Amino acid sequence: MIRRNPYGDYPKIDKTAYIDLSAVIIGKVNIGKNVFVAPGAVIRADEIGSSVSIGDGSNIQDRVIIHALGNSSVIIGENTSLSHGCIIHGPCKIGKECFIGFGSVIFKALIKDNVFIKSLAVIEGVKIPNKKLIPNGAIISSPGIVESLQSLSREEMVFANKVVRANLRLAKGYKKEE
Repeated sequence: MIRRNPYGDYPKIDKTAYIDLSAVIIGKVNIGKNVFVAPGAVIRADEIGSSVSIGDGSNIQDRVIIHALGNSSVIIGENTSLSHGCIIHGPCKIGKECFIGFGSVIFKALIKDNVFIKSLAVIEGVKIPNKKLIPNGAIISSPGIVESLQSLSREEMVFANKVVRANLRLAKGYKKEE
């Protein structure tokens, strides 16, 4: 379902993006080229002054929820994967080539480029520098915790790129069926 918000803002979706029929996209949402939006995803910019922007080549997997509070935005960089069931709540910015793990929650945060967040992590009110690894189940809510984060390994970077490539193939394959 793709629809206007109460203020008349309608999503802008690049013609190369694939949006599953069961996804819900409402309001001032901009979806870039070759984006894959999986079944059950919800992307809402329905509060006054809210917006969501999803960069080229990114993927929004099953049951992901993206919502921007009033007068805030959610910005997702290029080639970023939001994996199954994660929640991204604005204000929030996620850089390019990031991986957000299953069931993770991000709120009021700035995530720089090439950050790999494992499953069930909570990130709130912090800035995560480039090329950091967030472990499974971590709660990252203060600068002191951010300072102790490990650097991203080659293995995680390869995995994140593999997920992006797989979802780009899905987007193109599903677009052919439309």
